[in-house]
Amino acid sequence: MLADPVSWFPLAIKLILTAGIVVTASIVAERVGALTGALIATLPVTIWPAYLFLSLNHEAAYVADAARSGLVINAFSGLFLLIYATLAQKQGIVISLTLSVASWIAFAALAMSIAWKLESAILLNLIIFPVCLWLSSSMRAVSMPQIKRAWYDLPMRTFMVCALMTTIIEAGNWAGPVLTGILAVYPISSTSLILILQPRIGGRAAAAVLASSLWSLFGIGFSLIAINLLIVPLGAVISLAVALAIPITWNLTVWIVHRQMASAAY
Repeated sequence: MLADPVSWFPLAIKLILTAGIVVTASIVAERVGALTGALIATLPVTIWPAYLFLSLNHEAAYVADAARSGLVINAFSGLFLLIYATLAQKQGIVISLTLSVASWIAFAALAMSIAWKLESAILLNLIIFPVCLWLSSSMRAVSMPQIKRAWYDLPMRTFMVCALMTTIIEAGNWAGPVLTGILAVYPISSTSLILILQPRIGGRAAAAVLASSLWSLFGIGFSLIAINLLIVPLGAVISLAVALAIPITWNLTVWIVHRQMASAAY
């Protein structure tokens, strides 16, 4: 691997971006609040580079198909967040994370056995996310506890994220094609955030952060739609630029609207 820098460059980029964003988001969530931390944690730091590297190695039609499949998985990642947030209200991290991950794998396997059209994938997202946001509304209204950090806290968080991501990627190297496809779109950032936050701030506070992440995943769905529709007629540069602008603009808009609503309430 070291003899061929090109082979490990995509992995290095993913590790650096994911670890940096997730660790930063965990600190922001503890200091500022669940929504702000969630919107930072779920920026497209793994999804967008993945489609960038896909566009460099495959034709536009292939990337468009991958974006359609990703849109389906994105909806089931929303269910993953809802299931975890619900379980974490009363259960520890082992039960909460294990059952939510098992549910996600089952949903992903089911999704990959169905031939999805873009219209049905869009409809799936438009149904799942509003329902999940409605069901999790009370879970998001939790104050973050004040916790002191030790000197080793940030290095430990960074190592945890990198170890988790490397394990999942390496598992895909020996897994079969179906499992490899599932692991490629696994919500690593959300799982990393769970592993960091729940042992520190408790299940209800961690659930508030993950439930707030539903807003961001909803916006990522629109980003995937843009890639599917634009990459063939307009090319990779324009489609990926639009796909990056959408979730950033969406998250910023969600944050501003929530701040204004909070200010109006006082």
